[in-house]
Amino acid sequence: MISSKSGHAPDYFLIAVLVVLVLLGILVLTSASSDLGRIKFGDSFYYLKNQLLKGLLPGILGFLIAYFFPYQKYKKLAPIFLVVNVALLIIVFTPLGLKAGGSSRWIELGPISFQPAEFLKIFYIMYVAALVSSAKFTNRLNFKDNFLPFFAVTGLVAGLLIIQPATSTVAILVVSASVVYFMGGVPWKYVFAIVAIGILLLGILISLGGYRSARIQGYLNPDSGGQTINYHRNQALIAIGSGELLGMGFGKSVAKMNYLPEVVGDSIFAVLAQEFGFVGAGFVVVLFLILIIRLLLIAKNTRDKFGRFILIGFAAIIASQAFVNMGSISGILPLTGVPLPFMSYGGTALAVFITMGGIAVNISKYSG
Repeated sequence: MISSKSGHAPDYFLIAVLVVLVLLGILVLTSASSDLGRIKFGDSFYYLKNQLLKGLLPGILGFLIAYFFPYQKYKKLAPIFLVVNVALLIIVFTPLGLKAGGSSRWIELGPISFQPAEFLKIFYIMYVAALVSSAKFTNRLNFKDNFLPFFAVTGLVAGLLIIQPATSTVAILVVSASVVYFMGGVPWKYVFAIVAIGILLLGILISLGGYRSARIQGYLNPDSGGQTINYHRNQALIAIGSGELLGMGFGKSVAKMNYLPEVVGDSIFAVLAQEFGFVGAGFVVVLFLILIIRLLLIAKNTRDKFGRFILIGFAAIIASQAFVNMGSISGILPLTGVPLPFMSYGGTALAVFITMGGIAVNISKYSG
């Protein structure tokens, strides 16, 4: 037997699922972005090149570092990582920040630009995992050691993201952190209180009007605003439906050319469904389910609480973001603008999810 200190073989099945998702994402992005790249930049592979250079390569580097760096050391570093991440969230509102599409979500340093909010999917979850696995944390009501740190940090992070604005990201992060918080032994009634407060605040934001209110109105009234509020949703549904069982074939999507907004972002699942049909779209859904279940199974077999809670948090992040993306683009949920993990265009997001995979594989070496 190999000692727990030196670990054992990593979970190769988990690695295989991650590789398939990344490669499939690159394949789908190649098709979805070809016409847009040619029209906007005169290069059909413009978006693909950027995704490989700014997403895949940093992601592979992050994966390797995470794989070889013992995850247990993150427990002491988690608060430091989170403080740095919060500082970056504040910097987006300074001259170093880049504003695009009415949102302040990026930091631009010469040729490099990135979204600090994406890093929260690792560092915020790490912080909550460290909190609930600490010796001070108990399943009883303890304001100082249990509730105050969680609510204070969550409130600060949520506030900075809401004014970017990135409301959907807040929902995904808070839901995922709440799952970890509950799994730490907190009674249901406290989790319900967190959810109730979140719903109340979301309701207040929607009532203030703006794009959030418009999306909810469009969702509740699907037959109204065909060329405005509901145009995106309607075009996505047409694309998904026209894919039928087996799809039109790779590169043959019609919707990506002239009809579908955000074709390389949150609409990429509609392109995938049109080109690969119900079978292809179903295969992607199954891949995500396999990934999430595998992470939870590894968590179940991990004796160390910190590692277990990190895996649960990562599984919750991937599950909630994938569900929100596919659900909103399929008309099940209101449109959110949330990208599909591993597939939508965005270098920071891809790098973060691949690095997340590296941390999970590192934890798998010490499970059992």
